[in-house]
Amino acid sequence: MTTCLLCEQPDETGGYLCPGCTKATVVRLECLPGLYDGLLPFLAPSAAVSQGRSGKGGPAPLPVREEILDLRGPGGVVGIVEDWLSAVRLERGMRQPVPAGSVEGRLKAAVSGLLANMPWIAVSWPEAGTFAEEIRELTKSVRSIISPSAATERGTRIGNCPAQFEDGVICGAVLRLPTGERVVTCEWCQTSYPPASWAGLKVLIDEDARSSDAA
Repeated sequence: MTTCLLCEQPDETGGYLCPGCTKATVVRLECLPGLYDGLLPFLAPSAAVSQGRSGKGGPAPLPVREEILDLRGPGGVVGIVEDWLSAVRLERGMRQPVPAGSVEGRLKAAVSGLLANMPWIAVSWPEAGTFAEEIRELTKSVRSIISPSAATERGTRIGNCPAQFEDGVICGAVLRLPTGERVVTCEWCQTSYPPASWAGLKVLIDEDARSSDAA
């Protein structure tokens, strides 16, 4: 038995990613081309952004939202996916792909290449956890732009759960306070934090954050 490098739970398959995290990573990869397309309507700046020079005499704002332009550019979503495919093919001794065509076409090709290698990634690649985590964070970042209400519906982010397992390992899952609720409950370890414990909870979260930064 091994430990999944993404969810850090015991995995009876003996691989680097458990079946659940493997399936979730596959779904996230499959969603990336659609999420990439979904960024296009958000390229234009908000109507609240003034046109022309700023009131303070500064330069005129860009006609597009720079952070979304970066995500849609060659070094954004497609660059991240192509870099991972290149790493996989290098590790497996395969010929490196030559990116060609539109960014959209390159993204679809890179996603297809990674999906074809997912069985090997999950079972045989020590970098599987880092890869799966970056794909998860990438899809989360894009979704936060396309559908920011989804994060709101999940509740207010409090921090990372400081609960300790029996072996001393910190849970670390993200804690959220759902709208209208008065008790924070960790979705992973199910530890509950009522209002009376929130002051102490903040102290523990801050201590864990400092320890993580120091490491």
